Amino acid sequence: MATLKEILTRRPVSATIRLTVDAGAAKPGPPVGPALGQYKLNSMAFCKDFNARTQKFKPGTPMAVTITAFKDGTFDFIVRSPSVTWYLKQAAGIELGSGRPGHVTASTLTLKHVYEIAKIKQSDPFCQYMPLESICKSIIGTANSMGIKVQKELD
Repeated sequence: MATLKEILTRRPVSATIRLTVDAGAAKPGPPVGPALGQYKLNSMAFCKDFNARTQKFKPGTPMAVTITAFKDGTFDFIVRSPSVTWYLKQAAGIELGSGRPGHVTASTLTLKHVYEIAKIKQSDPFCQYMPLESICKSIIGTANSMGIKVQKELD
């Protein structure tokens, strides 16, 4: 339960904005500028902060960002790691998944690939308390729905 002091010091939220922006390539133009501009937020400040936080990632990596805009014109944002589908496509070396998953196999991966992706996803704030085995099972399910076959070892 929140204390009275916490309730009184909360800033009123005007919006929550979700974007996908390439790592280290945020610019005040579209899609970032119009999304932040309608809430009168400083898009240049966001771009500088975002690019500084994502400089350790390979340029061009799509990062999911959740921006919380406050009524006083300030903002806070959370950067999440790339989606599991992006990691699976990179590991498999394909552009798209299968058009008919379950019938046509787009590619194959090993459990080692799945484990490495799970270790990266475990650093996400939303997955940090999940066991690694659960994350691996979720990744295998995503791979199956994309038409990527997961094996113990490649033949």
